[in-house]
Amino acid sequence: MHTGGTPRKDMDQVRAGIKPAASPRDDSHGTAGTVRLRFLGSGDNFGSGGRFQACIHVDAGPVRFLIDCGASSLIAMKRAGISTSPIDCVLISHLHGDHFGGIPFFIIDAQLISRREAPLLIAGPPGLKKRVCEAMEVFYPGSTSAERKFAIDYVELAEGELTPLGELSVLPVRVVHGSGAPAYAYRIGCTGKTIAYSGDTEWTDALKTVAEGADLFICESYFFDKAMKNHLSYRTLMAHRDELGCKRLIITHLGDDLLARLGEVELEVAYDGLEVLL
Repeated sequence: MHTGGTPRKDMDQVRAGIKPAASPRDDSHGTAGTVRLRFLGSGDNFGSGGRFQACIHVDAGPVRFLIDCGASSLIAMKRAGISTSPIDCVLISHLHGDHFGGIPFFIIDAQLISRREAPLLIAGPPGLKKRVCEAMEVFYPGSTSAERKFAIDYVELAEGELTPLGELSVLPVRVVHGSGAPAYAYRIGCTGKTIAYSGDTEWTDALKTVAEGADLFICESYFFDKAMKNHLSYRTLMAHRDELGCKRLIITHLGDDLLARLGEVELEVAYDGLEVLL
């Protein structure tokens, strides 16, 4: 297990598009292959540092999906040249606007701009469908009943239950973050690789379950050393680093406090546009 920051050589390889070595896990779905992640949004809810809100695009060959879709995500997708049309699934960690607030814009773009016809799967915690529909009606009254050429299938995931979602297998684990509904971290199996994602949370041993053996663990780190309810600081994460059994760790959801001290950070840090190959 690697306990320090990602070596500079490895970071340079990621930016150059060279695939690092990785091994499949038993809970992954499908045969081993290349998985390409692109951080479309790596910022916090306030857009600190001019970063877009949480949104990660994953291209695993037979499946393309988003992990979270914050309110600014459609802008980030357009900037990256990614259409809403080929996205098979949107996986939401919790029901705060900087993590799910982009879905209404995504759906309306898919309807009117990309002219989507394939079904869309939107998965997340209990209460997901109700919250998305309420947001759509606030933003664009009547939009929930609009006629579309594609079906939307909402899947509300049960805590601790490994669930197949098409080409993906998803294990939702409850974490500590108040959002009016359960907040989840995820362990995602796709194309023979395992991606772990913390969502937003303060420290909880559930993160060890999510991260163990994962090819990549994407973890929030909001502050540098400030202790705050519902969120992780870099210092807290480092204090537990040896307990995480992941092969690689990248921090995201960065606030101004942490952005101002990046020179002191040993871990690999996400930025908008960062591409990672697994």
